[in-house]
Amino acid sequence: MTTTAVDHPSSGQAEDGGRRTIGGSRALALLLVITGAAGLLAAWVITIDKFKLLEDPSFTPGCSLNPVVACGNIMKSEQASAFGFPNPMLGLVTYAMVICIGMGLLAGARFRPWFWLGLNAGTLFGVGFCTWLQYQSLYNINSLCLWCCLAWVATIVMFCYVTTHNIKHGVLPAPRWLRNNLLEFHWVPPVLWIGVIGMLILTRWWDFWTS
Repeated sequence: MTTTAVDHPSSGQAEDGGRRTIGGSRALALLLVITGAAGLLAAWVITIDKFKLLEDPSFTPGCSLNPVVACGNIMKSEQASAFGFPNPMLGLVTYAMVICIGMGLLAGARFRPWFWLGLNAGTLFGVGFCTWLQYQSLYNINSLCLWCCLAWVATIVMFCYVTTHNIKHGVLPAPRWLRNNLLEFHWVPPVLWIGVIGMLILTRWWDFWTS
């Protein structure tokens, strides 16, 4: 089996006062830092542009490139404030937390199983929310935001590898065959997931892309 973000000597388990703690490999830690930083960057840029748009309704964000890739349309939509405040403000908090967790793992931190379950639940909420935003973007708002797409990819990768890590260490129960195949082909779920989104984007505006 190849060395992966979830299969590394430093990702073993330890007993601390009779209670199990679980660490993470250097690869997983770096993945959390990188995906967290990508999501944080996207949230930061969108937040700044949102403030500029509030100050000047005629402001055009730099990522509004054409009728399809039009970040301004996304920012002006009701879906952009799903919880009563701009969505990227949520990202500023959550992606920063992921970076902190990744940095902690790089420093040798180990966490209880409930902590890993909490991180998994958070990333599950993240991909669920991103999936809803993807649907809204493609079929209701009818526009794409490149920074949003970056956040989508980062969240999907983050969720897939946190889930794989938890299955590897028994935090999430799974049949042996699923565990073995997931550890061997860990790259398949995120690649297929992102590929499906890419195909949906391609087919949604096929006439525009090919004109």
